[in-house]
Amino acid sequence: MRSPTRFRRAALAAALLGLLAAFAGPGGGAAQAADEPATTVGDVTDFAADGSVYRIGAGKAEARVSFVSKETFRLELAPEGDFTDPTGKDIVLPQGEPPSTKWADKGDRYELSTSEVTLRAYKSPLRFALHRADGTEIWAESKGLSWTKDATTQSLARGADEQFYGAGMQNGRGNTSHRGKKVEVSVDYNWDDGGHPNSVPFYLSSEGYGVFRNTYAPNTYDFAEPVTATAKEQRFDAYYFAGRGGDAAKDVIGQYTKLTGKPFLPPVYGLEIGDADCYLHNANQGERHTLDSLKVADEYLKHDMPNGWMLVNDGYGCGYEDLAETAEGLQDRDMQLGLWTEDGIDQIADQVKAGQRIAKLDVAWVGDGYKKALDGCKDAYKGIEDNSDARGFTWAPESWSGAQRCGVQWSGDQSGSWEYIRWQIPTYAGATMSGLAYTTGDVDGIFGGSAKTYARDLQWKSFLPVTMTMDGWAANDKQPFRYGEPYTSINRKYLKLHESLLPYLYSYGHEATKTGVGAVRPLALEYPDDPKAATDAAKYEFLTGEDFLVAPVYKDTTVRDGIYLPKGTWTDYWSGRTYQGPTTVDGYSAPIDTLPLFVKGGATVPMWPGGIRSYKDRTADSPLAWDIYPQGMSSFELYEDDGVTRQHRDGKYATQRAEVDAPRAGKGDVRVRIGASKGEFSGKQPKRPYAFTLHTGDAPSGVELSGRELPRLASKEAYEKAAQGWFYDRDDRGGVVNVKTAALRTDRPFELDLDDTSAVGGAVPGATAAVSAPAGQELGAGAAGKVAVDVTAGTRDATGVEVTLDAPEGWTVGTAKADRVPAGTTRRVEVAVTPAKDADPGEQPLDASARYRSAGQDRTAGQRIAVAVMPPAPTADTWASDMAWLKAANGYGPAERDRSNGESGADDGHTLTLAGKTYEKGIGVHADSVIEVYTGGQCTKFTADAGIDDEINGYGEVAFSVEADGKVLWTSPKVTGASATVPVDVDVSGARHVELKVTDTNGSKSGDHGDWAEARFTCTSGS
Repeated sequence: MRSPTRFRRAALAAALLGLLAAFAGPGGGAAQAADEPATTVGDVTDFAADGSVYRIGAGKAEARVSFVSKETFRLELAPEGDFTDPTGKDIVLPQGEPPSTKWADKGDRYELSTSEVTLRAYKSPLRFALHRADGTEIWAESKGLSWTKDATTQSLARGADEQFYGAGMQNGRGNTSHRGKKVEVSVDYNWDDGGHPNSVPFYLSSEGYGVFRNTYAPNTYDFAEPVTATAKEQRFDAYYFAGRGGDAAKDVIGQYTKLTGKPFLPPVYGLEIGDADCYLHNANQGERHTLDSLKVADEYLKHDMPNGWMLVNDGYGCGYEDLAETAEGLQDRDMQLGLWTEDGIDQIADQVKAGQRIAKLDVAWVGDGYKKALDGCKDAYKGIEDNSDARGFTWAPESWSGAQRCGVQWSGDQSGSWEYIRWQIPTYAGATMSGLAYTTGDVDGIFGGSAKTYARDLQWKSFLPVTMTMDGWAANDKQPFRYGEPYTSINRKYLKLHESLLPYLYSYGHEATKTGVGAVRPLALEYPDDPKAATDAAKYEFLTGEDFLVAPVYKDTTVRDGIYLPKGTWTDYWSGRTYQGPTTVDGYSAPIDTLPLFVKGGATVPMWPGGIRSYKDRTADSPLAWDIYPQGMSSFELYEDDGVTRQHRDGKYATQRAEVDAPRAGKGDVRVRIGASKGEFSGKQPKRPYAFTLHTGDAPSGVELSGRELPRLASKEAYEKAAQGWFYDRDDRGGVVNVKTAALRTDRPFELDLDDTSAVGGAVPGATAAVSAPAGQELGAGAAGKVAVDVTAGTRDATGVEVTLDAPEGWTVGTAKADRVPAGTTRRVEVAVTPAKDADPGEQPLDASARYRSAGQDRTAGQRIAVAVMPPAPTADTWASDMAWLKAANGYGPAERDRSNGESGADDGHTLTLAGKTYEKGIGVHADSVIEVYTGGQCTKFTADAGIDDEINGYGEVAFSVEADGKVLWTSPKVTGASATVPVDVDVSGARHVELKVTDTNGSKSGDHGDWAEARFTCTSGS
């Protein structure tokens, strides 16, 4: 809810949420009522064994233990002695024959054992503890199971260093430990920070176990001391999993998903970005028709951007027409048709026969409660498969355990902002800890947003297996080409990078069908022994597979601090600079087009090269590329099938293993062995060319392909033209060996040998130099200036240093030199730069590079940096609304010049009005808002009348402030819609940058239409 002009939409949303809440069943809180005493189970009164099932009586109450496997068992408690199972066969799948078990009466306890675990049932009172076969305790109840009339609780002793994960999708957390926190597991329809859509009643512990509560009831897990796990029902029903080996957490996830279902394997077009909008009578777009979606599909083609599918009816009250013709048109454009289930799924058979391949679900129209939401996922998935040869592919904003086997879990409707990016980062990697392999959110939300937040959000979501963009609800539609340059090119770059990585992501998708572990992972999953991995040090980053570490930028800045790199060698994907973990990287240069991205030493990444737009662009002659960071022994198994049909379930697929043998560090030979592709599927390439990029940092003396020497090519241009050969590119990311082969049979193995080269990091580890630049550098359009660049030598001197910048067309750039930079020192040089006269104000990314010699090699170090192009400083008094705005962040819709904030579009506001007075000039915004202008030290005073616009009729509550060069110069008292106009008169003498801020003060943001009326700077021409 924002302003009276938007109350109608807000009321509709509130009504829908009320409807959804009514459908959701019992309320969200599962804690036992404070004024209701709990009953704790008493002493054991009888015991009975029946194969792998054991019954333990304690007065009226009865417990039942049923072993499922050697490591998995079910524990139930019926306080009145009658066992029930509300979930029936909905969630838990058939598990086959139970294991052999044995039991023993040890006097004070019964011991129920498999070959792997022993469950102790202490007699007085009844209390359970789980041990491994060697006697090691896994968990122990601190007291017996307890219950009230509507809740049941287990209390477990907490280990001194025990960490906890899981509970499904927990917005704003989950990839770091839940220790010391209370976590709710229920459907609450809160899709913002702190909400918990797509909850899962499962958690796992660093002690090597997991617990799944077999219920539809809301749960509360309090990971204090003791740990208490409560379900809002008077029955206890939980499955326990004892993890094995060094990857105990992964094993627990595997056991849990064996029980409740392994994640599905999406079709390959489902791993491409999707697009959602209403194309029939859209209230925000005017009269449209379903076939108009093809015009938007054409825009993806025009802008050479990947897009795999389109939802054409995504909006309240939106229907569809011409379905078969629309589906055919999308397929002609290498896309698939999706539908939102606003009208339920009764018609899905006919819709699928007409061409539907994606179903986006909403529990309000699928049915009431968790069971109906899960049934909707399964039924829509089945509807696609029963009526086509395609794979089921669904999206759901609210789901439950078991939904991982039929759909993508999506975090719901949100508003694009920096804050939105921040809290989403831990959300999806955290959900992986509950067996959810495909989780995501709309790019830049469906409300709000901006060109910058869209680009930043898309960057990191390109490293999720799935994502989509939803249009029609914000000031701008949300397709990646809507904001123009430079954003269109930035967005294309990341969409195409995602497309190139589909062989890697698809292979991890196949792995998830076996292990239950998705590609997007918290550091704690891969580095369980790293004490920082469970903490906030790793909260705003994640891993994609084992090889990519992604640290998104979630502030309006060009510098990223606090990037934690765990043990190992990590290479900056863009510059080739290597880091030795564990370490924390501060001051990472991240212009708007640069996602902080690191690759683990030993990575062997399969890719599709060539900048393709669609998976369908692949032909029988298309190459396969391997991007390799050689270090020690490493491998990767590529998985391939036809990508679309379900034939892979019948064994129609192939795998191909790449193995790399390289030095652990320093100089040596590198051997790459590509095994024969094993298996068959429709469309498999009988032969194909291969391309390799090996990040060695040192040129080899020669390269052989299965014993035959490959020709060394003299230049990048010669390499591009050649059918096969190799080329060492010193200027590419610290030094990369490029190798290409002619077409080779896929049913035969081959070997690539690089002689006298090195592991990633070079023959002399640490000898390479690094390039950086101080933040905050400014240049004037058309004015001569200088850009400072720092060159830091490694463990060897850098000699003959020559620094240059790669700048846009129309800029003039010089070269700066330094004869020598001694080892371990930094030398600052200044490069002469003159921007083009017509250069747009704002951030401009540049490539800084230093060519030098070190440790006997000619080398190049590079770094993407950002400078700011400033408009001319004012030379006379000027209205703030007439100035160039360097920043125009706004809480809803665009900030307006000489108008009130209005609705969601540009120039849709009204005449500025405060306390009955109208103003011709000023700025209309909506909290939270920041307008930044460049005064260049030429202005002395800022004046305005500030207040909430009269159109709000008394609503709203905000504070105004003026900041200059990072210092707060003035702050208003709290201002409401009924407050008098606040005069603003601030001394800004000497300030170069001034920010005008309007901040919400009561958390509602209802009617926060702030006006800077007659906002004016008093300025002089200077000298």
